[in-house]
Amino acid sequence: MQVSVESISNLERKMTVQLPAEKIDSAVESRIRSMAPRVQIKGFRPGKVPIKVVRQQYGKGVYQEVLGELMQSSFQEAVTQEDLQPAGAPAIDAGNPEPGSELKYTATFEIYPEIEIQDLSEKEVSQLEVKIEDADVDKMIETLREQHKEWKEVERAAKDGDQVIVDFEGFLGDEAFEGGKASNAPVVIGQGGMIPGFEEQLTGVKAGDEKTLNVTFPESYGAEQLAGKEARFEAKVHTVSEPTLPEVNKDFVAKFGVDDGAIDKFREDVKANMLREGNQAIRQQVKSEIMDLLLAVHDVEAPKALVAQEVENLRQQMMSKAGQSDASMFSDDLFEEEGKKRVLLGLIVGKIIRDNEIQLDHDRVDVTLDELAATYEDPEQLRQYYQSSKERLATIEAMVIEEQVVDWIKSKADVSTKEVGFDELMNRDNKEEA
Repeated sequence: MQVSVESISNLERKMTVQLPAEKIDSAVESRIRSMAPRVQIKGFRPGKVPIKVVRQQYGKGVYQEVLGELMQSSFQEAVTQEDLQPAGAPAIDAGNPEPGSELKYTATFEIYPEIEIQDLSEKEVSQLEVKIEDADVDKMIETLREQHKEWKEVERAAKDGDQVIVDFEGFLGDEAFEGGKASNAPVVIGQGGMIPGFEEQLTGVKAGDEKTLNVTFPESYGAEQLAGKEARFEAKVHTVSEPTLPEVNKDFVAKFGVDDGAIDKFREDVKANMLREGNQAIRQQVKSEIMDLLLAVHDVEAPKALVAQEVENLRQQMMSKAGQSDASMFSDDLFEEEGKKRVLLGLIVGKIIRDNEIQLDHDRVDVTLDELAATYEDPEQLRQYYQSSKERLATIEAMVIEEQVVDWIKSKADVSTKEVGFDELMNRDNKEEA
């Protein structure tokens, strides 16, 4: 076998492989002779078909089959010989070889980039530390009360914060439009669950009222036929109700697993949950900062084949979430940047793991599962969900090994710590986006 390699770009290689005719002919003849005893052709007894007849009947098919197998095996042998690591499947051009001639084909493919991990000792990483005060716990308990509020029907006019049960139908001009009709729909004034202007115009209505609501759909509205259009809704009010919040008593805390009704125990549990949620947010913040740092300090080229594969993975995930089966609705451009970022981080993180022989901490996997399960009503069921499938458990293991890499980088970098309140921490992303 003769092999030559040409560099087309930083990562792209064109490899030419030549196999002698004797090797191919020998493999074809051996395959024909091995199948002859099993061949059945009309006019011949089973196992007695002459080799010449078998060759005439099956020679072309066997030749093509052997060519495919030899190209596959010789490609693997050649890249090993040339110490190359293909990133993705090769594009092979074999021309039109004929029996009795040598096989000469070209394989064009990308290789993995060489990565040298940079010195991170002088890089700064900021880590937050959450501080939870009694006032934070009080605010969280109010949120929990709000989530468990009940609606009490009233006979007065509706105001901000009230729930109005209405029938409505939407019109563009005199024509009703699809999806604009509902019966006994609960609308909370000021909640922002309807298009702008709809809820506000229900302020002041009473049970039994009929009212026309004039609105303008946002330009960015999902239904193209309605985006930016002026419309009217004919609404009929059934009831107006005001919210009533539950008292923090034995019955209320029992909903959160505090069976003995101890308010102090309930507050401790709330604080512990807030602390766990805060620490998870901090870990995510540190991980995000470190991953951005890795991308910033490493000049690495992403193999196009790997990016294309990741783009397709992201597309399939989006289609699954959106309940769509038409891939043409989601162009490559939507996922190109994120796909490239994921590929580059995977390559850099993988290099760190290999160079520093970082091994998966199985105890940490168990701790991570426990933390995840603690947020569910039936923790054991969630543990079994992951532990019963290698694929599902692999997602947890991948998350843990990434956190181990984050810890390794923190041990090398200059880490500064800043204390923040719970609200500031949890609303940090919103403030940064603003």
